[in-house]
Amino acid sequence: MPRAVVLPANTGEVSQVMALAYEAGITVVGRGSGTGLSGGAITPPDGLQIAFPRMNRILEVDTTNRTALVEPGVINLDLDNHVRQFGMRYAPDPSSQRACSLGGNIAENAGGPHCLAYGATTNHVVGMEVVLEDGEVVYLGSQAREAAGYDLRGAFVGSEGTFGIATKILVRLLPAPESVRTFLGIFPDIDSACTAVSAVIGYGIVPAALEMIDALSIRAVQNVTDAGYPNDAGAVLLIELEGLREEVEEVTQDVESALWDTGAADVRIAEDDAERERLWVGRKTAFGAFGTIAPNYYLVDGVVPRTRLTQMLRKVNEVSERYGITIANVFHAGDGNLHPCMLFDAREPGVMDSAMAAAAELMEECAALGGTLSGEHGIGLEKKEFMPLVYANDDMVAMQRVREAFAPQNRLNPGKIFPDGSYYRPAPHPAAHTAGLYA
Repeated sequence: MPRAVVLPANTGEVSQVMALAYEAGITVVGRGSGTGLSGGAITPPDGLQIAFPRMNRILEVDTTNRTALVEPGVINLDLDNHVRQFGMRYAPDPSSQRACSLGGNIAENAGGPHCLAYGATTNHVVGMEVVLEDGEVVYLGSQAREAAGYDLRGAFVGSEGTFGIATKILVRLLPAPESVRTFLGIFPDIDSACTAVSAVIGYGIVPAALEMIDALSIRAVQNVTDAGYPNDAGAVLLIELEGLREEVEEVTQDVESALWDTGAADVRIAEDDAERERLWVGRKTAFGAFGTIAPNYYLVDGVVPRTRLTQMLRKVNEVSERYGITIANVFHAGDGNLHPCMLFDAREPGVMDSAMAAAAELMEECAALGGTLSGEHGIGLEKKEFMPLVYANDDMVAMQRVREAFAPQNRLNPGKIFPDGSYYRPAPHPAAHTAGLYA
């Protein structure tokens, strides 16, 4: 538990609290909605936590410049729903978008299915008001879409709360697409589904989203909601095209050809918005639905090149068999961002140790295949000891020097990102308790 929790109402209050903490030598950790999966918002016992449920306003929507000014406590999906009335959208859509806040999204550089085409959070932040370690208020970026000089805005996004705390955020909005087409590619096995992923991209198609759901995950989803996924499928691909009506019509045939040519057992296209929504509810319900299989889960967030997906998934299966742990796979196949999800009962002696050892092997394999440790969940406490797998010591020293430029005393969310020899054992996620959260 932190020493204290502060709930500010505006930037001035954040600045005052930060200045007082700085003078007293107290660590400060910002907290959004607490949906993060890497321990980034965990506050040390002697630290001060600043949370933002009171700073949750959408301050302005500028339809001419296609931007929105928001506070850090605004919920991701609330912003998207709000701007839809203006014919706009906010593209980043994490699975937790019904609960996660934009301040947390910025800290982790959150992604989501539709970031395949539109990019992660950093591509949608124009500028932000930030309170630094000592309470100073600065503005990073520009109200214009492009800014000269160093991209300090870009450096801040994904810094996991170690640079400062954003109190106002100017985000980029996109026009709502004229046409949307959602495909369900049904495959007899996961290998052929992986081949189809490369085939779709090989056609020169850039889908808005390209997701894979394996057989175990299909059954879990269908246990809690009728998403329309066939229970006997080895894997399904959820593919979405967006754009002008003529362009979507033109590309539809190429997507269908790519799927059939790589061994699809069936290819379905959502007939209306209700069917499209049902397919996506299935995808976003998956992690909660794992509660029908096991009471706990531990999720790995690694990335490999698309061409190595099959090899990586074979490693997942081998690790699953060797450790005797069930592993389900639901992930962003289009950009190689895997989410192997280990399902177990934490009450069984030794099972958490096995899950952690299995996760370590999977992160090592991601690195060995030319990938990285995290696609969207951040490093936090969870993965900091694995950073040497992908970064040389000189690289990490350079990163720490950048951090010191923003926070010289290292009092903002210390002990995160960089290895320090301290072993962190995350608590298993209670899948059964979250089954309804993203339905």
